[in-house]
Amino acid sequence: MHPYDALALTVFVLAWVFYQPLLAAFGKRRGGLLNTDMTVIRTAWMRTMTGREVRLMDGQLLGHALNSASFFASSNLLLIAAAAGALFGGESTFRSVSALDIVRTSSRLLFEMQLGLVLIALARGLLDFIWSIRQLNYCLAAMGATPEPLPEAERQAYGDVLARMLNPALGSFNSGVRGYYFALAAAAWLFGPWAFIAATLGALTLLIWRQRSSPAAVAIHDFRLLLEAKDPTPPGPSS
Repeated sequence: MHPYDALALTVFVLAWVFYQPLLAAFGKRRGGLLNTDMTVIRTAWMRTMTGREVRLMDGQLLGHALNSASFFASSNLLLIAAAAGALFGGESTFRSVSALDIVRTSSRLLFEMQLGLVLIALARGLLDFIWSIRQLNYCLAAMGATPEPLPEAERQAYGDVLARMLNPALGSFNSGVRGYYFALAAAAWLFGPWAFIAATLGALTLLIWRQRSSPAAVAIHDFRLLLEAKDPTPPGPSS
């Protein structure tokens, strides 16, 4: 492996492994993050749900999240099949791809490493989506088992426990979606180590921007502030 390829791979691994700690440290220094704000909003949702007489809307909303996770998992599986087919295509696939002018792969071993990295990123995302689906099913069962009507004194406790199921489930969903960003960055390795580094840093920058400064992140943070101003005991972030 060329030293530049080794450097590009190191940058990718560091970005992938340390994205979450970097984001957490960045959030502590500069304030709210989209994911942190959403944990508070979901907790407020679950508390509100326990006080509703008819919870059909809540079940539909959670069902929509479950359908989204299932859709992404199915799409991820198709991409994994395509990447695996190219990876195990043998010498003919390597010759066909390396004949393209835009592809920068010096050997079949490097080519297999490039495709293998894409496959690993997609597989990690698939596992996150599967775990998200399982956790969402647990949350649906718990919502269905929540007593109705529920005494006022018990609503917050039930809502907080439900949020502790829901937030990790949707956190896994977010991790699965994030896998697409890193899979695309890994695919850029086929175009050379510098394209690989640029794509990795671009994906990292885009993810942080969407967490911190995107219009959606700003609006969600403002909504969290409205909830905390209205609720005398605002929910804190949960993992």
